[in-house]
Amino acid sequence: MTTHDAPDTPDTHRHEHGRTLRDDESVWDARYSELDRVWSGDPNHALSVEVEGMTPGRALDVGCGEGADAVWLAQQGWRVTALDPSGVALARARSAAEAAGVEVDWRHGGLAGLDLPEGGFDLVSVFYPALDLEEAPAERLASLVAPGGTLVFVHHAEVDRQRALERGFDPDLLLSPPQMAQALRGREGWAVTGPESRPRSVRGGSGAHHHDDLVVRALRKR
Repeated sequence: MTTHDAPDTPDTHRHEHGRTLRDDESVWDARYSELDRVWSGDPNHALSVEVEGMTPGRALDVGCGEGADAVWLAQQGWRVTALDPSGVALARARSAAEAAGVEVDWRHGGLAGLDLPEGGFDLVSVFYPALDLEEAPAERLASLVAPGGTLVFVHHAEVDRQRALERGFDPDLLLSPPQMAQALRGREGWAVTGPESRPRSVRGGSGAHHHDDLVVRALRKR
């Protein structure tokens, strides 16, 4: 759904009762089908910065899109599980992994609907997510991090809210970096830094017009 230079206006839609279809397969498949490749194909710069020096273990890539982050992590020695609601995106991600000669456990679905092990990941990576606040995503993400593990949550620092609303996407309904940081600071046993604004480096792809990220890094204490 998200990842790798995601746009500020994902093609989310709503049921008549107003719930965001952020995990609807047809919505995201249509988004990815617009182009042969949506993202740059490079791992997100902030991810490479945050994992530098970490001992590879079990990693979860939430909203892996076309798979660049997941493939890169696997190349660094991580055992990667990667999820996305778009079958179109996952087909491209699988092809990228095959071309790179790495294995990734690809999961088709959204964060709320998949069976994932609590405390099962040493790294939970969440880039440019569209996570509905109604689903309590901050609590779900926190539950997946193993003791001693790290959560990296990143979104664009600048979002054109009016443009987003015109496309049926309300940022106020989705989890933001400040909300993620606040939720973790309110839980015992977490050390949280951020949100920190940082310039982002990207070669191209959709969303390349965004120049700054908001980065939250949280360590779950043992």
